[in-house]
Amino acid sequence: MNLGNNLFQARKKAGLSQEMVAEKLGVSRQTISKWETDETIPDIYQSKKMAKLYNLTLDELIDFDIDIKEIEEIIKNTDEEKESKINWTNAWSKKYPVLKNYTQQVDISKYSTIIRKLLNSLKDNYGFNELDSMLVLKDILYHEWKDNK
Repeated sequence: MNLGNNLFQARKKAGLSQEMVAEKLGVSRQTISKWETDETIPDIYQSKKMAKLYNLTLDELIDFDIDIKEIEEIIKNTDEEKESKINWTNAWSKKYPVLKNYTQQVDISKYSTIIRKLLNSLKDNYGFNELDSMLVLKDILYHEWKDNK
């Protein structure tokens, strides 16, 4: 994406018109239009004001991705009741087919024992509850995989 499109998407997500943004920033609607079409770019001062207006950091505004923001919003608004209705393995297996059949190939009890020891270690050493221990372990596993691929 380009900066103009990021500004446009962020403004739309915030539910503001070009006129509303222009008034709040003390510029013309045409200026907002030029920023959003990449004819010109806002200065850093205006960019910071826009980010604040859109409830974003300056970095988030510059790298604004509507798809990522929508996913983050869904995650934020998902409660335990909704989450309990979702079969995550089934949902993710549509993208990652290995999740459909690994249970017939992998010695799950072997890995479960190791994982349980790690979860208990996180609980004992850091005072995490069961859910927090699982989330921390999942995050460590993700970063280990990502950093070493």
